[in-house]
Amino acid sequence: MNKFWIILLHTYLNKLKSKSFIITTAVTAVLILGLSNFENIIKVFDKEEGKRVAVIDESGELFPILQQQILLIDQELELDLYDGTIQEAETDVQNGQFEGVLVLAYNDTGLPEAVYKANSIANSLESLNLQQSLQQVKISIATSQIGLSDAEIQQLYEPVLFEMVALEENAKTEEELNSARGLVYIILFMIYIAVIMYANMIAMEVATEKSSRVMEILISSVSPVTQMFGKILGIALLSMTQFSILLLIGYQSIKMNLSNMESGMFQFLGFTHLPVSTIVYAIVFFLLGYFLFATLAAVLGSLVSRIEDVQQMITPMTLLIVIAFMIAMFGLGNPENTFITVTSFIPFFTPMIMFLRVGMLNVPVWEVALGIGILGGTIILLALVGAKVYKGGVLLYGKSSSFKDIKRAINVTKK
Repeated sequence: MNKFWIILLHTYLNKLKSKSFIITTAVTAVLILGLSNFENIIKVFDKEEGKRVAVIDESGELFPILQQQILLIDQELELDLYDGTIQEAETDVQNGQFEGVLVLAYNDTGLPEAVYKANSIANSLESLNLQQSLQQVKISIATSQIGLSDAEIQQLYEPVLFEMVALEENAKTEEELNSARGLVYIILFMIYIAVIMYANMIAMEVATEKSSRVMEILISSVSPVTQMFGKILGIALLSMTQFSILLLIGYQSIKMNLSNMESGMFQFLGFTHLPVSTIVYAIVFFLLGYFLFATLAAVLGSLVSRIEDVQQMITPMTLLIVIAFMIAMFGLGNPENTFITVTSFIPFFTPMIMFLRVGMLNVPVWEVALGIGILGGTIILLALVGAKVYKGGVLLYGKSSSFKDIKRAINVTKK
């Protein structure tokens, strides 16, 4: 047992001190800080003053109506009635005094039309707001021409009442479902990245030691099975350390910007409705998914003798993770689909698909328990078989490019 802890701590501390771990953690922390402070960052870069548009009103009537309407859409955009000619206004725009020049007029039917001129039309925000405001002005004038009152106009454009009610007991409401969809997407992406990153790390760790012939020294004092599980748990401890650091940074940053969580993209991502059960399930399925793919990665890593062959050997495993993620993305829009239900019980897909279902639906407890049981049983079976493959695989050298080496590794174990 002492040798097991030595392997575990050696793997953990080695990776903890590595430059790749430090850089990855730092870069990810910066990304988290940037995401949680996204609204503030936008405000810092959006402090442009003088968002002014020169307006030449050839109708003599449209400017005050448009100016009133634009305040409802964009309060930072200032409209100035221009007294000069169009050519003079264009010159002022080129000199940077105005964002653009808007020429208003009536068409043959007595409805407003406009031409907007700017140095560049790449920034479509101002032009879009102006177009929407002028559209509202046009609707107001057109409805007045046919004799509709303000009350009738308001009734015409009032959104239709369409309410969705779930008949199933304790089913999520529409607001809860929308929030859960964004939150589940974020956590699914975290599981996807983490499983790929840490599983690859285990495979590379085993292949590196084997290619440097360190393995021949290790197996003389420590059993290969002890080495495998020591490395798996060592990398697991490393992942929990990294995620703890990132979650702490994210929590503190979100706590400082709690007012921004109430609206915008954070409301869509579900940060305003964060169920404790979703977090618990995220941790459970993350750990189970990690141990499943980490065990498989350790076995595959033991079959190669060169670091260059690692990616080729673990490609099928990576494809399984990618397929699971793609199925989960499909399930975000249709979590009750039979295909999603069936795939949630396939062990290599369960960590993502079952988590998707429990995050967005009220899944019966027995289904969740069955999924966790199947996943746990697969991990145990893979660990037992994998231990035999690993034990023989670390003694195999030469080019390894196929899964026929698994049989060779088991035969070596029997000798």
